[in-house]
Amino acid sequence: MIDRMKIEAKLQGFGYGDFRWIKPEQIVVSQWVRFKCKFGCPSYGKKGTCPPSVPSLGECREFLNEYSAIVLIHFEIRFDDPKERYAWSRQENKKLLELEKKVFLDGNHKAFLLIMDECRLCNECSGSREACVNKIDARPSPESLGIDVFATVRNCGYSIDVLRDYSQKMDRYAILLID
Repeated sequence: MIDRMKIEAKLQGFGYGDFRWIKPEQIVVSQWVRFKCKFGCPSYGKKGTCPPSVPSLGECREFLNEYSAIVLIHFEIRFDDPKERYAWSRQENKKLLELEKKVFLDGNHKAFLLIMDECRLCNECSGSREACVNKIDARPSPESLGIDVFATVRNCGYSIDVLRDYSQKMDRYAILLID
């Protein structure tokens, strides 16, 4: 049995006060997300946590449906220099990995994090899962698993918009799968 109060205390202890418990059926997995990766992302095929180095959409749906307790974590931030977001997301993803570890060590053996951005743990990515030098901590983003983040967060009562310029606040989301 998952102790939600204990997990919520951990989330808040890490400074994550804006989160919601969600169900797997609220997560939308769509083919178009993979097409956007393939035909719009410069990291496609260059990272071991990005397509095509990740499971098929069918496997991703099956994986998500093995969970009943999922936490959607919301981040709201604005940067003066858009390049600052890379260092910020690297730092936050490392912090999220520490949270995942603590939730796991509390007896939640299925705990698994989907980071809020592409993996940036290393300064230089090896380019494949097989050659990854950080296999223990490398995690996929929701988008790399085909998750339509816009539809998913809206299903959960959050707002999200396409940014027209970098002066706007960003809404970012990480997903902690627990059980």
